[in-house]
Amino acid sequence: MPVGVPKIAFLIPGDEEASWVDVNRLYRERFLFLGDEVNAETSNQLSGLMLFLAIEEPSRDLFLYINSPGGLVISGVAIYQTMKLIPPDVHTIGMGIVASMASFILTGGTIPTRLAFPHARVMIHQPASTYFKLPVGEFVLESEELLKIRKSVVECYVQHTGQPFWVISEDLERDTFMSATEALSYGIVDLIAC
Repeated sequence: MPVGVPKIAFLIPGDEEASWVDVNRLYRERFLFLGDEVNAETSNQLSGLMLFLAIEEPSRDLFLYINSPGGLVISGVAIYQTMKLIPPDVHTIGMGIVASMASFILTGGTIPTRLAFPHARVMIHQPASTYFKLPVGEFVLESEELLKIRKSVVECYVQHTGQPFWVISEDLERDTFMSATEALSYGIVDLIAC
């Protein structure tokens, strides 16, 4: 067995030998954590874990604890879409800082199971890109794609918060910080934990 990360032996149907799977006790109890920057690695790990647990027990809810500064748009959208794809409800719990794409993931939890700890801070803003490093021709192509992604993100926030399109669009123009109470009023969460 590999050392360092708790793993269990799991026999994949059709295989002759068991594979070591990274699943510790918290995962087995359906407690998942996004406690780092959202990037391709964290997105793939979290999405894979949600899919594994959904296959293992599709009727048992998942609890995703989020304390993240956010990160890459496409990676965050991948986590969001996985949450929407799998059969179990995904309860999202904001704690500490829930910023940028992390707030998008928090908002995407199953309504009415999205909650924030009392001292959590939520921040929303528009998707950003690396366009300043690109030549002019590529900048134009990337900015068009970024506008499409921004529209999609705004539409998801509208769907989950109940806020009008123009309000979300305007609030994404700058860093908009919220307390747990303000996030509740805005519709990003449904409850504040006691």
